[in-house]
Amino acid sequence: MRKFYFCLFTIFLISAFAGALERQPNADYRARREALAKKAGGVVVLMAPLESPGAVYSFRQDDNFYYLTGETIPGAAVLIAPAVEAQGDNSARSYSEFLFLPPRNLRLEKFTGPQLGADSPDATKITGFDHVEEMSKLPEEVGTLLAGGRPIVYSDMPAQGGPTDSMQALDFLKRSNAFVFFQDVNPLLSSLRTVKDAGEIALLRKAVDASVAAHFAAMKAVKPNVTEFEISGLMQYEWTRRGCERPSYSPIVGSGHNSTVLHYSEDSNTMKTGDVVVIDAAGEYSMYAADITRTLPISGHFTPRQKEIYEIVLGAQEAAMAAFQAGKSMLVGDSDASLNKVAHDYIKAHGKDLHGQSLDQYFIHGLGHHLGLNVHDPGDYKVPLAAGMAFTIEPGIYIPEENIGVRIEDDFLVDQDGKLIKLSGALPSKPGEVEKAMAGK
Repeated sequence: MRKFYFCLFTIFLISAFAGALERQPNADYRARREALAKKAGGVVVLMAPLESPGAVYSFRQDDNFYYLTGETIPGAAVLIAPAVEAQGDNSARSYSEFLFLPPRNLRLEKFTGPQLGADSPDATKITGFDHVEEMSKLPEEVGTLLAGGRPIVYSDMPAQGGPTDSMQALDFLKRSNAFVFFQDVNPLLSSLRTVKDAGEIALLRKAVDASVAAHFAAMKAVKPNVTEFEISGLMQYEWTRRGCERPSYSPIVGSGHNSTVLHYSEDSNTMKTGDVVVIDAAGEYSMYAADITRTLPISGHFTPRQKEIYEIVLGAQEAAMAAFQAGKSMLVGDSDASLNKVAHDYIKAHGKDLHGQSLDQYFIHGLGHHLGLNVHDPGDYKVPLAAGMAFTIEPGIYIPEENIGVRIEDDFLVDQDGKLIKLSGALPSKPGEVEKAMAGK
């Protein structure tokens, strides 16, 4: 227990003195803004969320806002518009981009540290924007760009449940101009974010490498009578000291019956001899998320039945990897191109439950999802997997009756040659290799 609390203290200590995010060059963010402007064909306005007054944890920027700006300032706004040619009475306009910053609060900065302001001498150089203005100038600049042009504004439209920060900030347009039409920018951004650039891939690799190191530490620490939260705390220490600012998601350390509960996150039980533990945990490095799962025998060796189920899950993952074809394969669906179908068919053809029924009924979730700024990054699952896409492949079998849950999840990238790269390949997945890692060999 002393080791566990030391780990927790160290996590908080490292977090308190952590440096800035590893930001990509300004040119990368500008290229994304220009690509979005071309896709939209109209004015784009996005607001960063405000920091909650009672926030306990550090502010995390909105994914889309960070993708376009690389800025972590709460309450900022971005405005971009494509170049347009002169038509009739309407004059030509060059590509435009503005970053709007909230007024500085010098009193608050004594608690939060210095904040970049529009009046900072190097604001444009630091941010990479052509124009950096105070937030109060947003209505004026939006009005100027809309004057005499297409009255379309792209923003993050509200889903069911309430308005977004961006739409609330654009209320002035609704009141002052009845001819403005709003379009949802999220599908356009989702399309852009599906394919990662070289800088994003480098950050994903660092998130994965730090998370792999944390899983190696867990493999050595898992033993009977160790609590689930000790393993969770140890892993968070390991990836935090390697530069990750937070977990990608709430860590799952589920042993015994908890191994069969997909999103179990209490991590409160004590691990018992003869059970398995599913560890689904990974860190986020400079906003980019890894997602890795391993299933371990708590006693250090799989029982024959545990090993049988484990090898079926591993076989399903390997079958999906072998079936992958860049530009053809998809994560979902029932077609021959679906890797999900490949994995399900493999599980259905191998092994039985205690009643002689096939095991595919215990594979109760999808095979994988896109990765990026969000652990479940947006992506069009009807589009085949192609170069620059990052995603997981994570088959699983969960049999509550037997207290056996097995999930094996790895992170993958399609490189520029269409080859499937296993980013988390340094972490053992074969049962014998897992047992050796647990023994420190």
